[in-house]
Amino acid sequence: MTAIKLTQFSHGAGCGCKIAPDKLEQILSNNKSTGVFANLLVGNQTNDDAAVWDLENGQALISTVDFFMPIVDDAFNFGRIAATNALSDVYAMGGKPIFANAILGWPIDKLPLELASKVIEGAQSVCKQANIPIAGGHSIDSLEPMFGLAVNGLINKQNIKQNSGAKAGDLLFLTKPLGTGIIGTAIKRGLIEAEAHAEICIESMCTLNSIGYDLAKLNGVSALTDITGFGLLGHLIEMAEGAHLTAELNWKNVPYFEFIDSYLQKNIIPDNTYRNWNAYEKKVFGLNDMKAFQILNDPQTSGGLLVSIHPDAVNELEELFKSNNLTSFIKPVGCFKNETSNRVEVIL
Repeated sequence: MTAIKLTQFSHGAGCGCKIAPDKLEQILSNNKSTGVFANLLVGNQTNDDAAVWDLENGQALISTVDFFMPIVDDAFNFGRIAATNALSDVYAMGGKPIFANAILGWPIDKLPLELASKVIEGAQSVCKQANIPIAGGHSIDSLEPMFGLAVNGLINKQNIKQNSGAKAGDLLFLTKPLGTGIIGTAIKRGLIEAEAHAEICIESMCTLNSIGYDLAKLNGVSALTDITGFGLLGHLIEMAEGAHLTAELNWKNVPYFEFIDSYLQKNIIPDNTYRNWNAYEKKVFGLNDMKAFQILNDPQTSGGLLVSIHPDAVNELEELFKSNNLTSFIKPVGCFKNETSNRVEVIL
């Protein structure tokens, strides 16, 4: 089993499997949730990370689902990454997960069932860390391996953070480095230069975004989202559009894996980097540096949280970052300002 490389059994990898944002908009254009459900506080009218339902007791239920194909070859780590990624949607709304159901697609005539068991074992290890059970699930015999979770969480209504709540003057902070799509592509192509590069990337993807629960309690935090398949640029555009603002992105402060340069020099980038850019290029000004282009459009899997916060509350955020070993992410990566003709203006 150790010789089996899961990434060779799927055409895509991780959140890079997501349908392109412009194509997704076409699919959903006539299928938005209606306003007839008074308890539906957050539905698919916006591009939020999860749905939220009012429980009428001061709390709300957060519900989300996320699954994808392997971004790494090891089954246990695939399960860890997929589970961490799915849980992130609840944290990105400011909530705390309470239980999950597993979603498994497995080509039973191509891959050993023992590997599928390892995937679930990896997911179980992450859910144990989050102190929640995998309570059930559903499986199918599929052409390609895929795995994920449907996650439910709880939140106090006053702490709900949507991706559309940013305000002009807010500063932007990111909690994980970029580059998982690039390293995932190197893994799939068998071009990893050092095993440590893969290990650092995997550990980043397996790090829970549980800080979102505490960030949501800060009055100065106006919006949260997590960075996944649309890349930092795409999810920042969603935030800006939802708030009717323009974002300034300071490229020099954007964190990414320090070993990424040699992979970019060899043109090891996901195909969906260009898919993302094709959907966004008319909304972006100033992105005329190749390295910045490749990293800002890189489809992330289980990426960090993007935080929009009032400048007066930055001291609280810094203390929270320090207590969560995030001191290297204290520099703001940008800010929001009043709307211009662009959604994002990149400062190189």
